[in-house]
Amino acid sequence: MQLVFGSLAAHTVRAAIELRIVELIGGKERSAAEVAAEAGTDPQATLRLLRALAALRLLEESAPGAFSVTSAGALLDPGTPGSMASMVASSTFMERIMQPGWDHLADSVRTGDTSFEKVFGKDFFSHLKDHPERSAGFNEAMSQATRGTAAVLPGAFDFGRLGTVADIGGGDGTLLAGVLREHPSLNGILYDTEEGLAQAPETLRRDGLADRCSLVPGDFFESVPEGAGAYLIKSILHDWPDDLCVTILGHCREVLPADGRVLIVEPVLSEAVDPQSVGLYLGDLNMLVNWGGRERTRSEFEEVCGRAGLAVESVTRLGGPGGLFCLIEARAA
Repeated sequence: MQLVFGSLAAHTVRAAIELRIVELIGGKERSAAEVAAEAGTDPQATLRLLRALAALRLLEESAPGAFSVTSAGALLDPGTPGSMASMVASSTFMERIMQPGWDHLADSVRTGDTSFEKVFGKDFFSHLKDHPERSAGFNEAMSQATRGTAAVLPGAFDFGRLGTVADIGGGDGTLLAGVLREHPSLNGILYDTEEGLAQAPETLRRDGLADRCSLVPGDFFESVPEGAGAYLIKSILHDWPDDLCVTILGHCREVLPADGRVLIVEPVLSEAVDPQSVGLYLGDLNMLVNWGGRERTRSEFEEVCGRAGLAVESVTRLGGPGGLFCLIEARAA
């Protein structure tokens, strides 16, 4: 029953964010009536919400009607280090455009086709292009989801030996900025569509990196920029089926110097199912329903890289929040 009603828990957490429940309780015990008074909400309904949050172990009801915040619940406070508040808030936006496809999951399993196009009449990224406000929301969600990886990736590879690194499909530049901050001698190329790069100037300006990073608009299905010693590709390949991944990787191979590397940052599925990684398998279905892509095992990454003229040298699990991502290092075959 928990599996069947899992979406109700997600809505409950989103409501807590919208009403600032965790912020209002803070580091002390508060009554439901006090929280309702500050939130401007109905007292009885507020009590019911707080009890649901306590059942989810985000709050604790230490006495009838008296609540405090647990360590997990504190992550819903924007002021808490490592907070997930912004990501949870942006997931509301994401659900509005992704949930309709999930309503047709069985159809996607029958046919192998995405359901997004059936619902919206075009693929996901074409839809975003036609709706700038949704594109901006998507870019923000991707930025938030990348921050943890941006903190650990700079130490996972010897970027210091390079002159320039290119981030292919790098969006607002969150990941590339993390690498450039840790390696002051390094320059960057940020490559994405014009829509994808829309928030990048602000990211680079905020981090004082505008003079070390070139913004290059383009289409990675057509080409990628020359002039980098490493080509970084994060959360791109899982959006696409194998043939299109080979196209993207092939363009990187065409401009890769002899000692260059293609650095793929993606989750890597175990060869047999690991139930501890349930989120990856549900995410894989999301790729099927909304994008037409997939999550992959190491052997599946080796296959698409091999078809593009690349050889996988190593797969290293990255640390950081969630620990989902790996660094796949590939060289010219």
